[in-house]
Amino acid sequence: MLRVLVVGAGLTGSLCAALLRRERAGPLYLAVWDKAADAGGRMTTVNDPRNPRCTADLGAQYITRTPHYAKTHQIFYEELLAHGILRPLTCPIEGMKLKEGDYNFVAPQGISSIIKHYLKESGADVYFRQHVTKINLRNDKWEVSKETGSSEQFDAVVLTMPVPQILELQGDIANLITECQKKQMESVTYSSRYALGLFYEAGVKIDVPWAGQYITSNPCIRFISIDNKKRNIESSETGPSLVIHTTVPFGVTHSEHSLEDVQEIIFQQLENILPGLPRPVSTQCQKWRYSQVTNAVANCPGQMTLHLNPLLVCGGDGFTQSNFDGCVTSALSVLEVLKNRT
Repeated sequence: MLRVLVVGAGLTGSLCAALLRRERAGPLYLAVWDKAADAGGRMTTVNDPRNPRCTADLGAQYITRTPHYAKTHQIFYEELLAHGILRPLTCPIEGMKLKEGDYNFVAPQGISSIIKHYLKESGADVYFRQHVTKINLRNDKWEVSKETGSSEQFDAVVLTMPVPQILELQGDIANLITECQKKQMESVTYSSRYALGLFYEAGVKIDVPWAGQYITSNPCIRFISIDNKKRNIESSETGPSLVIHTTVPFGVTHSEHSLEDVQEIIFQQLENILPGLPRPVSTQCQKWRYSQVTNAVANCPGQMTLHLNPLLVCGGDGFTQSNFDGCVTSALSVLEVLKNRT
């Protein structure tokens, strides 16, 4: 039985696993490991600890489909719409820049529901809190080690974490990456930012005419979303949830500050934008060290093959672009390599 490991339970990893399951005719053991506590990667949805039905998207806020990808990725959009995982964005987002023919979607159950759909489709054994540290070649297989627990062997490994984390891996992989590949990967850069989720008691009203707003005049805050309103799931049984994304310069300047200090600064700045907001009943602050790709691998190849037999391949938005369609493109590129080599 072919044993394949996908490292990273974000969009590229989860879709790659689902596509491989659909394509593979023979016996397949498929595992997905992620160092986080839940699926989603940068498409993560968090719950109010006091009320799990109250959720907030701390990563990607909505999906923009361009006319080009409406055609080339039509099957993926149609599937997610048919399952009710995506719906058209109908609430106003102030300051949004839309090009002609673009169309926006939201995920009513939270943006991470896209990833959970693909993971379910894949039938993979999914394990969280699995931090991969080392990859070695052992008897024509990959021996993959993690921070805790014993190492395991696989016939093929797909790496979909941010590119700098791939370069940090130890073991034989460090010697297998060619100088050319290393230079290409070292050229990949990311923006950094913080996201803050605020959860309120049922019955609280946040009286603004929009569901989201881009802020251009604040040094700290770039985007605010009334998250339940954005996803059109307002309910009398749950309070509203608010999501704040910081500016990239703020994220860089405060990259080494504690989450508590950052959260307090965001609160102070939020008061200037939405004065009189009630104090939330709970909060979740997330640091996105690798928020969005600002410079991808040259020519956006979708994947990079580090070793052919056994197969070791990298994918993710570092090899394409930081959006839904970039991750789909990468997953399809990785799939082609897997089909040809396994």
